[in-house]
Amino acid sequence: MSGDRAALRRAIAHGERDGGHIEFKERLSKELHIGNGRFESLAAQLRHRVLSGDGEATYVVGVTDDGGIAGISPAAFAESMDVLSLLAAEAEARIDEVETWRVDGDEKETESESEESDDEGYGLVGVARIRAGSLLETDDDHIVVGTAGHVDHGKSTLVGSLVTGQPDDGEGGTRSYLDVQPHEVDRGLSADLSYGVYGFREGEVVHMENPNRKNDRARVVREADRLISFVDTVGHEPWLRTTIRGLVGQKLDYGLLVIAADDGPTRTTREHLGVLLATELPTMVAITKTDLVEPARVDAVTRDVERLLRDVGRTPLSVERHGVDAAIEEIDETVVPILRTSAVSGEGLDTLDSIFERLPKRASDEGEFRMYIDRSYKVTGVGAVASGTVKSGSVEAGDELLLGPMADGTFREVEVRSIEMHYHRVDSASAGRIVGIALKGVREEEIERGMALVPRESGVEPVREFEAEVMVLNHPTRIGDGYEPVVHVETVSEAAVFSPREGRLLPGDTGRTRVRFKFRPYLVEPGQRFVFREGRSKGVGTVVDVE
Repeated sequence: MSGDRAALRRAIAHGERDGGHIEFKERLSKELHIGNGRFESLAAQLRHRVLSGDGEATYVVGVTDDGGIAGISPAAFAESMDVLSLLAAEAEARIDEVETWRVDGDEKETESESEESDDEGYGLVGVARIRAGSLLETDDDHIVVGTAGHVDHGKSTLVGSLVTGQPDDGEGGTRSYLDVQPHEVDRGLSADLSYGVYGFREGEVVHMENPNRKNDRARVVREADRLISFVDTVGHEPWLRTTIRGLVGQKLDYGLLVIAADDGPTRTTREHLGVLLATELPTMVAITKTDLVEPARVDAVTRDVERLLRDVGRTPLSVERHGVDAAIEEIDETVVPILRTSAVSGEGLDTLDSIFERLPKRASDEGEFRMYIDRSYKVTGVGAVASGTVKSGSVEAGDELLLGPMADGTFREVEVRSIEMHYHRVDSASAGRIVGIALKGVREEEIERGMALVPRESGVEPVREFEAEVMVLNHPTRIGDGYEPVVHVETVSEAAVFSPREGRLLPGDTGRTRVRFKFRPYLVEPGQRFVFREGRSKGVGTVVDVE
């Protein structure tokens, strides 16, 4: 919700004029404004406003015809935005931005017809900017890359320089474009997943010019015909849980493990590499901070990385020696390209651009729609928004879905109001897209991380217990009946109880076990990979059967 009412004051002062680009509406309802032939006339009116404004119109909602402040309930405002979005689509336009403000009782100049249903206790007035051009049709080659690596090895800084095209100042300045919490910027440590995006168009790189503005990210999505999204994870050891969530819970195409030339591989590096390889994610290694050390040190760290990869059964491939073509052709679950980079000097950044521009898409759109929720938030005038990466299938605005399971094992019926990708509204989203889906039929506080969105007719059942094939990577003693690690499957992070079929599992063992969530059920399906840990990561598994 915006605090500065300058945009509202300017629109009201300008007024609603014939042949102008500003339109006043108290509210728009599906019942009154879509049926009875009004929809076509209102769409024609919107098209006229857009043409009058040289491709841009302004709709002020929650005011009377003469510009008096009325204020409508949040529910009525959300419905008005739904109708306005439909009108814009009919007029081959889109809602580009919405600003809203609360309205107190003494500000209102008339009583809104929706006041009686205002269960939030306040009214809203808003300014919606409409632009010519349909909503974005997402490209089929959108690549999603997950970063990993030890704290202060330069993950966020490298990604920040890639998405902006700007060199770092040597103090991690470009990383501030990705961090989402003020305390992260102050401390220089990421504490949660953050996201970045850049793209390519006809061989040219499309960078973010001002990454701190949401509109700039939307511009990149709009202009690029091939997008690269980054899920930037956390390098600090206490937040290993969050890192695993980013690598396991997102629909990633590739992994990017960073290792600083001045430090070399660490225990955290080995743990993050283990998670990447356990999830069978094709991965490349970027040796960062090459500007800080002598070439001999970079050579030594490169040899250490190659030795580390061979120790876990992977084949290192030097991009410097074999070239970009070989890296793109060979990268898979067994071959790991290695390249040298510096966010300060720019070394290796053009090479990464060339690789990302040509890497093939891995996530498939096949199958029924699934999206596991990573975050939720509330947007004034829109309502509850669930954010995550589409795992399979596709979703469109207006789709009827199930959300859940709830703590009691039930699923809630919801409807998709709208979809955004990096702050740009889209018609639909398919596998691999990182999106926010506005939902009708649920409150934001009812949405929890680990829940899933599926079609209503999918017939899914909640799962409290399942059979799994697991491999114990490391553990000081045997794993026996009653072992209680945290299980990470999709975006679920939940304590669970193991019951090995053979009674115990030793380090290095592979075997069957029953896994039972301790506190509540989730949507778990055969074939899903998961990581389990107790402190540090301890093993990986695959869901074999569910009850």
